[in-house]
Amino acid sequence: MLPSFIPYQVEDCYSVLKTMKAVYFLAAFVLLGLASKLASASDPSPLQDFCIAVNDAKNGVFINGKLCKDPKLATPEDFFFSGLNIPGNTSNQVGSMVTPVIVSGLNTFGISLVRIDFAPYVGLNPLHTHPRATEILVVVQGTLYVGFVTSNPDNRLFTKVLYPGDVFVFPLGLIHFQFNIGHTNAVAFAALSSQNPGVVTIANAVFGSDADINPDVLAKAFQLDKNIVNQLQSRFWSDNDNRN
Repeated sequence: MLPSFIPYQVEDCYSVLKTMKAVYFLAAFVLLGLASKLASASDPSPLQDFCIAVNDAKNGVFINGKLCKDPKLATPEDFFFSGLNIPGNTSNQVGSMVTPVIVSGLNTFGISLVRIDFAPYVGLNPLHTHPRATEILVVVQGTLYVGFVTSNPDNRLFTKVLYPGDVFVFPLGLIHFQFNIGHTNAVAFAALSSQNPGVVTIANAVFGSDADINPDVLAKAFQLDKNIVNQLQSRFWSDNDNRN
């Protein structure tokens, strides 16, 4: 005959096992959540010193699925850019120009840099988002009125007037803008936390899409007369990105 205390020991062990199983599940869930946050926080980390982008495979090798120049053939020019001191042409509808820094050696590093020029008083980098990057901007010349709007449901507007030496951060994915309110040219530099941050200019995307969004949809969404929507869709929506 088994001792009378054995059933209690078995029951205690079963309780401990259930508790341990719950702890393991919770730990796995937390680690999965942390991994997901880390994975979506920025571009993947490189597993090599550098991966200089090339357009053909003649002098390239595959590293982590990327076509890169053979590291033995790398030169200082692969990590160099000249001309960021040259003003961008702001003779366009919005009075601004975004000039990106194109450096092959930045490939896979999860960062990019642009110069933004603004025409006096009317220069605007219009409402836009970067779906894959946070932006940090520093003003080096002129006076800029900048801001961003938070997501639903609050839609809070954060704005600031910036002067030379001032810095402002635009969180990932949020609609933001920069506007020259001075009577002289303005210049700013911005760094973004992605090799390819993406740009969605709101007016261009909504009223200048290819093909047109149904005017009834836009009239309802913006509470506008359909004729106004048709007029907006018929306009030419210019781009202030120097890559195009």
